[in-house]
Amino acid sequence: MPRLSEVIAALDALWPPERAEGWDAVGTVCGDPDAEIHRVLFAVDPVQDVVDEALKLGADLIVTHHPLYLRGTTTVAAGHFKGRVVHTLIKHDIALHVAHTNADTADPGVSDALAGALDLRVVRPLVPDASDPSGRRGLGRVCELDPPMTLGEFAARAAARLPATSQGIRVAGDLEATVRTVAVSGGSGDSLFDAVRASGADAFLTADLRHHPVSEATQHSPLGLVDAAHWATEWPWCEQAAAQLDEISDRHGWDLRVHVSKTVTDPWSAHHTSPSIDGAPN
Repeated sequence: MPRLSEVIAALDALWPPERAEGWDAVGTVCGDPDAEIHRVLFAVDPVQDVVDEALKLGADLIVTHHPLYLRGTTTVAAGHFKGRVVHTLIKHDIALHVAHTNADTADPGVSDALAGALDLRVVRPLVPDASDPSGRRGLGRVCELDPPMTLGEFAARAAARLPATSQGIRVAGDLEATVRTVAVSGGSGDSLFDAVRASGADAFLTADLRHHPVSEATQHSPLGLVDAAHWATEWPWCEQAAAQLDEISDRHGWDLRVHVSKTVTDPWSAHHTSPSIDGAPN
């Protein structure tokens, strides 16, 4: 069986830490480099529910997309929920590794997995990585939808194919408008409206869309907006990443057992539809 250091070297080759944004916190959070790794669990969030799932599974390594300590810390005391995660991991010899913005812009990356879940054909990055001569890396993806469908039909496809959450799918725009080209970006995407409009996309699927950017975007152009839950847009990456590690394991004869967490870690727990949306309350 491989040592943790060998598995981390393989993961860093897929998602080099130096390609992460300067504000990001990627890499190995805890773990003994010499420990043998038998079972790996991929998940979006490094929360206690995922750690408990790893315990039941017998995993030696958890790989998450979101960092545990994005803004740093001065304590890992178990009285705090993040400190409790660290204590549980160390007590049970479970390593934690994070691939965040370095996985967002990778080839393939988070948005490739999102496009694949929606059966979209990737054409190019939405925001290309200037350091990539091949033009394949970058943030988001511009995709083609074949055959074309209406915005309402595309939103229904997203609702059916992405993991179910309490939020579901929100849509802004003409539901009967024809969609041929779609821009996608896993995670928060309302900072990308200029790039999306420049791409010529008919629709943009992302997450965490806020009132003011959406209001301005709908006034600016007929671009259709499809807003899914943050967790749901990034979970397909877990399956893609697990398949990548499976292939590496087979190639090296490691015989790793690689799993994808089925735990829903989207923080919203319920959604109630308003009885009427015809106007403001009387």
